[in-house]
Amino acid sequence: MKSLKKLSLFSILAAVMIMMAACGGGTDTDKKDGTADGGNKELSGSLVISGSSAMQPLVAAAAEEFMAENPKVDIQVNAGGSGTGLSQVAEGSVQIGNSDVFAEEKEGIPADQLVDHKVAVVGITAAVNPKVGIKDISKEDLMKVFTGKVTNWKEVGGKDQKIVLVNRPDSSGTRAVFNKFGLDGATPAEGITEDSSNTVKKIINETDGAVGYLAFSYFTDDKVTPLSIDGVEPNDENVQSGKFPIWAYEHSYTKGEPDGLAKAFLDYLMSDDIQNTLLKEQGYLPVTKMKVERDAEGNQKNL
Repeated sequence: MKSLKKLSLFSILAAVMIMMAACGGGTDTDKKDGTADGGNKELSGSLVISGSSAMQPLVAAAAEEFMAENPKVDIQVNAGGSGTGLSQVAEGSVQIGNSDVFAEEKEGIPADQLVDHKVAVVGITAAVNPKVGIKDISKEDLMKVFTGKVTNWKEVGGKDQKIVLVNRPDSSGTRAVFNKFGLDGATPAEGITEDSSNTVKKIINETDGAVGYLAFSYFTDDKVTPLSIDGVEPNDENVQSGKFPIWAYEHSYTKGEPDGLAKAFLDYLMSDDIQNTLLKEQGYLPVTKMKVERDAEGNQKNL
C-alpha cells in the first residue's frame, strides 16, 4: 500500500512538472511571437507628427526605420513650422509636435499642458548663394545684412551683387532661433518669405546674391555656402562647446505624458541606436554630447 501511495504521489508531481514546463515554454513562444502574454505586443496604428522643418529630416528618417521594423504602423511627418507643431499638439490634432523653441517662448501655447522631450540639438547659420564670394562674416555685419542696413555684398567683402533676403514666417522656430542668437533679437528686413527649409535652400541656390538661414542638417552638398561667424566655423564641435552661438534643442512635445504608439516612437528616437548613428548621419547632435545648456530665456551655461 505504501508503495502505491508513493507511486501515486510521484505521478502527481511529475504531471505538475510537465504542466509547468509546458506553460513556461508557451511564455517564451509568446514573447517571440509578440503576444500580450509576453508583454511585447506587436505595434500597430497610426501616428501624426507636425512642426519644425529643421527637425523634419531626422524625424522622417527615424519614422521610416521604425515603420520598417513595425509594418503595421503608419507615421505621417509634416512640417509647417514650430508654431504649427506646438499649436496642433496642444489642440490634440496631432500626437507629437516638433519645435526648435521651448513651448514657453510661443505666445498662446499652453506650455503647462505639454511635456517636453529634448530629442537632439541642431546648429543653425546663415547660408548664401556660392557666387556671393564670402564664407565668413562678422556678427555685426550679419545683423546689418538682415536688417537692411547693407544692401550689396561688396560692402561686407563679397562681390558686387545686390543682397536678396530669404526669410521664414513668424511661426518658424528656425527664424526665432536665428533672430535671437544670430541677430540679438533684431527684426529682419522684408524679403522673400518661405515656409519650408527645403524651399529656402532651393531659392538661395538659384538666386544670385541670396542669403537665408538653415539648420546644419541641410548642408549636405555645395548648393549653398554656410557662413562662419566671427571666424567660428559652423560645425558640431563648436556647437557642443558653445563657441558657435546659433543652436537650439530639437523638442518633441506631447500633450501630457505619452503612451501607446507615441511613447514607443519617442523611446525609439531616444534609443542609443538612433542617438549614436542616425542623428550624426542626419546632421544633428545628441543632447548628451553638449558641454553647455540653455534655458527657455536663452541663458547659456557650462555643464
